[in-house]
Amino acid sequence: MPVEWIYLSPHFDDIALSCGGLVWEQVQAGHRVSIWTICGGLPPKRALSAFAISLHQRWETGVEAVRVRQEEDIAACKVLGAAYRHYPIPDCIYRPENPRIPHYYASEESLWGKLHPNEAKNAVRRLSQLFARDIPAQAQVVCPLALGKHVDHLLTRKAAERLHRPLWYYPDYPYVLKSRAELEKLEAQGWMPSSFAITAAGLEAWQAAIAAYTSQVSTFWRSLEDMRLAISAYAQGRVILWQQPAQPASLC
Repeated sequence: MPVEWIYLSPHFDDIALSCGGLVWEQVQAGHRVSIWTICGGLPPKRALSAFAISLHQRWETGVEAVRVRQEEDIAACKVLGAAYRHYPIPDCIYRPENPRIPHYYASEESLWGKLHPNEAKNAVRRLSQLFARDIPAQAQVVCPLALGKHVDHLLTRKAAERLHRPLWYYPDYPYVLKSRAELEKLEAQGWMPSSFAITAAGLEAWQAAIAAYTSQVSTFWRSLEDMRLAISAYAQGRVILWQQPAQPASLC
């Protein structure tokens, strides 16, 4: 029987990077699959931080960075056969929207560890309310483990957990590569890993979806060939999703 799967992606490329092959396999099996990008909104009408400008330069997108990335995401979802949804929340590098308040995340260091105090409660609550409104009761929801503790990944996970419903969790690639100890800790706490087989065709679709995010490839790899080799080495013919025990583990 077809199942509806909803993947919560903090940024446009997180699902393709972390579990694109599984999305493709589920679509091929007849399931309804959609990828919801949480921080997919246009930047507010305020001056960008020097940090955001430097990222636009690295991505070679200029001020149209978000529109470019939206188009890349649509192309990647087409490769995977998944529907897409872009929430209007801006990426952390553009927040807050109020031009009278300094940017919350204006450096590389600020992206990791904890949400800004002004967002830690209100932003999580507002996003959770959107999820409660939009996610069908019978859908299988897959959210990030937030390995590496990127603030937008934390925001997404915390909001999803406020729904108090069963969730699947995906290890965030590439941060999972340095998070073996965190995964071992989860397993010791009773979290349950489930392995989903990925075919050669699924791996190829996974790699093609990542390649669709043209602006982002150079962030992680020197070339598309390096990317394909890295994803093949990581996949090992499967994607692992996690389910938590009855008592959620702390994100602190």
